[in-house]
Amino acid sequence: MTNEFQKAGGFSAIAMAACYLIGFAMFIFVLDSSSYSGPSGSVAFAADHAFQLFLTMLVIYVLASLFLIVLLLALNDRLKAYAPVVMQTATAVGIIWAAIVLVSGMLSILGADSVTRLAETDPERAATVWLAVGIVQNVLGGGTEFVGGVWITLVSLTGLRHRGLPRALNLFGLVIGLAGIVTIYPDFEPLNAVFGLSQIVWFLGVGVVMLSRKSRELMPSAA
Repeated sequence: MTNEFQKAGGFSAIAMAACYLIGFAMFIFVLDSSSYSGPSGSVAFAADHAFQLFLTMLVIYVLASLFLIVLLLALNDRLKAYAPVVMQTATAVGIIWAAIVLVSGMLSILGADSVTRLAETDPERAATVWLAVGIVQNVLGGGTEFVGGVWITLVSLTGLRHRGLPRALNLFGLVIGLAGIVTIYPDFEPLNAVFGLSQIVWFLGVGVVMLSRKSRELMPSAA
């Protein structure tokens, strides 16, 4: 395990927390769609806030997915000596999650652009296409946090059992990981917001630990 790799993972974890914070702030203070109703209203909202939507999707999906890749590889490097099979599985799941996040973001960005252009000539068709884009995006990542929940759960279980991360952080990771897993059932979809907000704290905690010199005590060589 290299210190530089752990530092990169720590910075990436904090960057992911920042991406989430930016996303929540944008949707609360800037991207207010309450005055738009129906499919046509959604298209109008996308057209009226095209640049803001582009920046938001770029940050919370595209950039976040790249930071996530660095983080999950750094965590794998940190914990693989304790439980190689579990961490190989966790890393594979994490890569799938990063790919889902990236594809979901690209779909949102390109879909919004295509729909706003189409709306200039065929508003009704644009509304139908935007609805389809929303359904696909929701299936990929917006409607469930199952894959992300599995990854955090596996990482937290390894860290908890083998002291690869602080105990409190691992317990918290288990709670939010299970919360993400149960969102696969539609009735638990409101937990998506809980999962997202809790991840901010978890990412910050992981980032601080990985950047701290004292975290060397948690490395395999010190176990």
